[in-house]
Amino acid sequence: MDSDSSPSIEVAVGNGAWRTTVTDPETFVRDVAIAALAASPEPLDGALEFGIRLTDDAELRVLNREFRGKDAPTNVLSFPGNDPGAPRLPGQPLLLGDIAIAFETTTREAGELGRTVEAHLAHLIVHGTLHLLDHDHVDEAEAMAMEALETRLLAGLGYADPHAESAPEPALTGARR
Repeated sequence: MDSDSSPSIEVAVGNGAWRTTVTDPETFVRDVAIAALAASPEPLDGALEFGIRLTDDAELRVLNREFRGKDAPTNVLSFPGNDPGAPRLPGQPLLLGDIAIAFETTTREAGELGRTVEAHLAHLIVHGTLHLLDHDHVDEAEAMAMEALETRLLAGLGYADPHAESAPEPALTGARR
């Protein structure tokens, strides 16, 4: 991203429980997402827009059923927008896409993993943002590369390796439409 622009990240807190668990969730989400944007394989010059919705299991279940055919809540879903490498008209923002994260699943998983909610939420934000940047984990090589990138980005934010052997991570869906 060039130094004269900053991304427009719309953070929507659709479940008030996030506010009692994460101090200033809007700032937290933006800071983590901006750090994750550093992983873009293409320069992200100019205007960039995407949204992150902190919601609940009920909403993620509906989205998961509608877009993935799975009638169950999940931790994070990513919905890519424009291709970051596609040409744009001058002044046209890159619409990166949207991410939705479920409160109940995130807090339950954090407890199971022995992590803070903030640490697990940071991992889910990084994971979802990497999907918007066209990273994936369909095969083993992609999964290993994506996990290494997540680990590096989270370490830069002061968080432990989410893929460490001592605390196995539940399967992240990070599903794309």
